[in-house]
Amino acid sequence: MWGIVPAAGSGTRIQPLAFSKELLPVGSRFDGTTERPRAVSEYLIERMIAGGADKICFVIGPGKSDILHHFGDRYGDAAIAYVVQPQPRGLCDAIFRTTPLIHPDESMTVGLPDTIWFPADGLRALPDDRLSFLLFPVERPEAFDAVVLDEQDRIREIQVKRPDAQSNWIWGAFKMPGAVLHALNRLWLERVPRDEYVGTLINAYLSQGGDAVGVRAGQSYVDVGTLHGYREAVALLARGDSQTQRMRA
Repeated sequence: MWGIVPAAGSGTRIQPLAFSKELLPVGSRFDGTTERPRAVSEYLIERMIAGGADKICFVIGPGKSDILHHFGDRYGDAAIAYVVQPQPRGLCDAIFRTTPLIHPDESMTVGLPDTIWFPADGLRALPDDRLSFLLFPVERPEAFDAVVLDEQDRIREIQVKRPDAQSNWIWGAFKMPGAVLHALNRLWLERVPRDEYVGTLINAYLSQGGDAVGVRAGQSYVDVGTLHGYREAVALLARGDSQTQRMRA
């Protein structure tokens, strides 16, 4: 399975930084017996690997060679590839840059590299055979993409940053077969103007008879793309470490 990491954005909400926002140090990890800072995007990669990904593709901008230098060609057991998005033209454009790499019979998952969420194995809750979104409860759904479900947990609508959001469940990652990725790419190419946001494209896909499900398996979700979010992420990780220590005791 492929894990797609869109990392071409400029990160204006948390600039100025001397490096790509995806390399922002948040928490730490052990390299053998040595504790080192952990880049925020490592959390997503680890969650993708825990969910079954054995190949990771970063979509990077022309000026983001520091991501390539940081990660190289592997992370743990997963091989890493890179695709260039010449201009930051939105999440849809970034995702579909990877279409030539992904066979219709393969599966793939997408997440955002400046987020931290739990449970770490949440992607395992998503089915392999359909378009599915991992959902998280939040207090301010209007700041995210709220997902409205029917009684069978099929997605009725994705409300992109709407002040009147009708659900407090937002998507944090999604998964689909490669064949669905190619179908979405064809639809995106037909639309004028082309969608910037995944939510608006999925709404069009649903209106044409497509199907998608939401899985409410997420527990906590933090966007680290702002200074406030960064502080929330540090606090979230500290709470997680405290819970781990209590369990070990």
